[in-house]
Amino acid sequence: MDVFPDFGGVGGSGELRSIVGALLMFVLIIAVLMLVVCAIVWAVASAHGNYQAATKARTGLWVAVGAAALAGAGVAWLNFLLGVGAQL
Repeated sequence: MDVFPDFGGVGGSGELRSIVGALLMFVLIIAVLMLVVCAIVWAVASAHGNYQAATKARTGLWVAVGAAALAGAGVAWLNFLLGVGAQL
């Protein structure tokens, strides 16, 4: 059986790549900015003995690290899948 999907029938993979790449770039920039803000708040709160704020800032820092990692991996994963789809 020679039944394969027709990827040429669906246009716009180049536009999809640029749109998703641009959206993930914004997510990555915001995540890195939040990483910096949370690190500063964590340092200031720890220095002044406000451990509740330091704990929340530390949690925010780890969430920002996770978001940055997922956004960076998302771009690589999308490019990989679009490359594989073009080869089928």
